[in-house]
Amino acid sequence: MSDEKKPIKLDQFLKFQNLVGSGGEAKTLIQEGLVMVNDEVEIRRGRKLVAGDLITIDGQTWTVE
Repeated sequence: MSDEKKPIKLDQFLKFQNLVGSGGEAKTLIQEGLVMVNDEVEIRRGRKLVAGDLITIDGQTWTVE
């Protein structure tokens, strides 16, 4: 069995971190270009995140664990 964690989708990460109230809110935030992954604007809500990725919204940054 592998100790590696499975990737998580960007919209799911936002919901799990309570950064948005719903999937629809996550979709809007992402599609409007307000979410950055590793210092680049990301507009794909299905973007797969892995441990160590940095998510930035409005100047605040979270690290995927």
